[in-house]
Amino acid sequence: MLRCCCLLLLLMTAACNLQFGQPTPYPTPDLPQIEFEEPLNNARIAEGQELDILINAQDTTQGIARVELLIDDLPYSQSQPEDSGAVPVFRVTMNWMAEGIGYHSLTAIAYRPDGISSRQRTINVLVTSADET
Repeated sequence: MLRCCCLLLLLMTAACNLQFGQPTPYPTPDLPQIEFEEPLNNARIAEGQELDILINAQDTTQGIARVELLIDDLPYSQSQPEDSGAVPVFRVTMNWMAEGIGYHSLTAIAYRPDGISSRQRTINVLVTSADET
């Protein structure tokens, strides 16, 4: 009796995992990629200096239509390719006047023409008083 119950339980469990037909594939396109080339994470800069921020964005499916820069989680600047609506590789330099002593976060996001965005990429910058650098 115990053997019969175990066999029945095993068959019922196996039947729950049966699939009929082919599974429907759902496309999962790669997201756009973005990275900071400059400055490096935890770079130091004196307050009042202008910081050049070099950002590199790539997308092989539709191209990059826009790059957005946030400073301390607030929208700061954005840039688009000049020649066309979207390009596979987009390098842009943005500038920020370092203000406010302490750490600040720089966040970059790349967007495709259809609005799909990259994952956020964030680095930190330490702003020091002019006599500390």
